[in-house]
Amino acid sequence: MNLRTALPSKPSTASHTMTSDPNCIFCRIVAGQIPAKKAYEDDEILAFHDIHPWAPVHVLIVPKQHIASMVDVGPEHAGLLGRMMALSPRLMRELGVVNGYRHVINTGRDGLQEVMHLHLHVMGGPRPWLKG
Repeated sequence: MNLRTALPSKPSTASHTMTSDPNCIFCRIVAGQIPAKKAYEDDEILAFHDIHPWAPVHVLIVPKQHIASMVDVGPEHAGLLGRMMALSPRLMRELGVVNGYRHVINTGRDGLQEVMHLHLHVMGGPRPWLKG
């Protein structure tokens, strides 16, 4: 089954899929206006260590393009999301996580999303963790 035919197309909302939002803390980190401890960077993705980690290793993987949340994801984002997920095992290995890790994407206010810029939490390391 072709992903383009499996997922309904969704019109883009300019406020949610703009290239960058000057009021978004993650866009400002991507732009280098706010420092972050980077774990990975390429043309489309930035991964950095969470400043309030729940686990011994806690990185955030964000698209450089401002996408507010999973609600705003369409078929055109499938490759980007796949790359974000595929990056996580490499990062965890490089950061010494060998016994497993969690992926979390909070979506919207009811889903406890605190920063309205799509981000993937990848958390690992010895238990117990602060949360999760």
